[in-house]
Amino acid sequence: MRSLALVGVLLASPALATGIEIELGGGVTGTVAIELFEDVAPNHVERIAALAESGAYDDVVFHRVIDGFMAQTGDVQFGKMGGDMARAGYGGSDLPDLEQEFSDRPFERGVVGMARSGNSVDSANSQFFIMFQPAPHLNGDYTVVGEVTSGMEAIDQIPVTGQGDTVVMQDVTVIE
Repeated sequence: MRSLALVGVLLASPALATGIEIELGGGVTGTVAIELFEDVAPNHVERIAALAESGAYDDVVFHRVIDGFMAQTGDVQFGKMGGDMARAGYGGSDLPDLEQEFSDRPFERGVVGMARSGNSVDSANSQFFIMFQPAPHLNGDYTVVGEVTSGMEAIDQIPVTGQGDTVVMQDVTVIE
């Protein structure tokens, strides 16, 4: 009887998001679709989906862009367009930090990883980054949460930090 009740609860629980769609604005326009890997990083996927669903990611800038490496965004505390950009990248959400969910998935072009604070592996919160090129030195040290499935050409157009117009995630929606 207990087993049946547990199965009923599992079947009734909501499914995690399968992805997010990001509408870019500012210096670059386009739509980026990201498949989220709930089987690899369920807690991180749940966090990204919750923040997207609540609108927290809307109007957040790509605050750190390194040529040939990655574009980072997701600072829902200090990274909103029109805010004090000097603090962008130093914040997160009001939710607690997440423990790492490392996997054997490599950091290849288009892979999405969770950013963290300094060297603390259990400090991922809301920020994430998208790889321009493979970065094997990140493998096993950062949590892979997904992969760009379309729109990578728009990500490629984001200018290096301080060398162009600010690019913003105008609207982030959950794909189920």
